Amino acid sequence: MTTDTPTLIAHRGCPLRGPENTLAAFRAAADHADVIELDARRCGSGEVVVFHDDGLDRLLGVEGTVAETDLTELQSHTVLDSSETVPTLAEAFEAIPDHVAVNVELKGLDIAEDVASVVTEATNEALISSFAPGALRGYASVADDPTALITAANWTPAVETAVELGCDAIHPQHELVSETRVETAHDHDLDVNCWTIRETGPVDGLREAGVDGLIVDDWALVEDA
Repeated sequence: MTTDTPTLIAHRGCPLRGPENTLAAFRAAADHADVIELDARRCGSGEVVVFHDDGLDRLLGVEGTVAETDLTELQSHTVLDSSETVPTLAEAFEAIPDHVAVNVELKGLDIAEDVASVVTEATNEALISSFAPGALRGYASVADDPTALITAANWTPAVETAVELGCDAIHPQHELVSETRVETAHDHDLDVNCWTIRETGPVDGLREAGVDGLIVDDWALVEDA
C-alpha cells in the first residue's frame, strides 16, 4: 500500500473536458496534468498526426481512414462539435508546455523514426507506449526514451513481455489491477499506470493498490477524489 499521489495522466487530453487529441484539450489539460497522453498515427500524405481511431467517422463525421487521407484534407474538418482540427504530432508537442510530460501511444508499426524525430526536438519528457510489442521494439531500435506496454488482459504474460522488451512501465486496464499485481510489476522495475478512469469510483482503490499513474478522462476525477 502507498500514500504517494499517483501521476495524473490526461488521456487524449481529457475528452470529458474538451475535444480529444486536440491542441485546445492539451492546453487545458496542461494546467492540471503531470502527463498528457495522445495517439500518433501516419496519415495519407505521410505526416504523423494525433488521432485515435483508424476511421474518420466518429471524430470528424466523414467517411474514410486516416491512412488514406492527406493532412490538408484532415485539417479541413473539425473534431466533434468543436472548432479544433487534427494536429500533427509536432504541433501537439509545440502546444504542450515544457514542464508537462507527453505519453505518445504508437498507432502503427512504421512511425517509430518519425515519432523519435519529434520527441528528440522537444524538451518535454516523453514516454512511448503501445499495445503492440513490435511497435515498442521498433522504437527502441531508434531511440532510448522510456517505453510502456499497454494491456487489456492476460496480466502475467504482459508483465513477462514488458520485461523482455526492456519497458519502464506497464499500462493495464484498471480492472486488472490489484495490490499484489502492482507489487509484482514493481519487483520487475515496472511502473504501473492504469487506464482509463472515467468515474471517481476506482480512484481510491487504485491509490491503495500502489499504482504509479492514473490515466483519466477528466482531471477532476483525481483532483477532487
